[in-house]
Amino acid sequence: MAPSSPPVAAWELGIRLREARELVDLSSTDAAKSIGITQNYLSNVEHGRRRIAEEKLENLLTNYGVYEDERKELLALRRASDGSGWWSRYSGLFSPELVRFFGYEHGAHEVHTYEGAMISGLLQTEKYSRAVHSGDAANLRKSEVERRVEARSRRQERLSGPNPLNATILMTEGALRQQVGGPEILAEQLEHLLALMAEYPDTLDLRIIPFSAGAYCALGSSTFHLLTFPSARLVRLGWHETVTSLNLVESELKIHQYSVAFSEALSRAADREGSKQLIRKALQEIT
Repeated sequence: MAPSSPPVAAWELGIRLREARELVDLSSTDAAKSIGITQNYLSNVEHGRRRIAEEKLENLLTNYGVYEDERKELLALRRASDGSGWWSRYSGLFSPELVRFFGYEHGAHEVHTYEGAMISGLLQTEKYSRAVHSGDAANLRKSEVERRVEARSRRQERLSGPNPLNATILMTEGALRQQVGGPEILAEQLEHLLALMAEYPDTLDLRIIPFSAGAYCALGSSTFHLLTFPSARLVRLGWHETVTSLNLVESELKIHQYSVAFSEALSRAADREGSKQLIRKALQEIT
């Protein structure tokens, strides 16, 4: 079971409110008007981007004819959506969409990640992470680097604890050889990967796609993640990173396309033992 996450609770509440409204064939404009808010505000609530006052939620549920048991569940979700997680401390540093992603990732049960160019953020050492951010001097001030390294370390806490994230992470063999920070930092990073694989054998599945894999759909793609949540009410979410944009992916069609691309890439990857051997080989060649 994943830990509680206010953004995930707000998202589920929004989905269920939209479903309840549609069951009584009420437009969002009329529903919003009935409790004295704007249609735009209600739309943001239904998409998990805004919170609704409990009194107004009560009125909305009455208008929707929601029965007592579900009413209690929705009010509980409203209370769970209050507060903030560790990611809120970085709202001035990252875009609202990225901060939301941190909240979703924290509340996810499972993540599938494809990383073609460097070590996945969830697995980076502090020195490697610092080298990554320092390398983006064109877009980042030096004063931002340490806070971004800190935020990345906080994300990594989901790999451990009583309810760890189930992570399947694909990386290319090239990511093992790109000397981010230089040979010593990379060597430390590769040793860290082997240590993580040994420490979390049941929840971390790190696979390496060898150079010999040939062409596949995700080859050349930038980083993407697919998140799965404990609640059956919540659909899979995607996250895609490019040089100029960071985007949550909610389109059912696009999620399907990313899922197919991930599955194909996974089929080209070495198995767990083969992946360890590729990491050891890269490590031996730089030490």
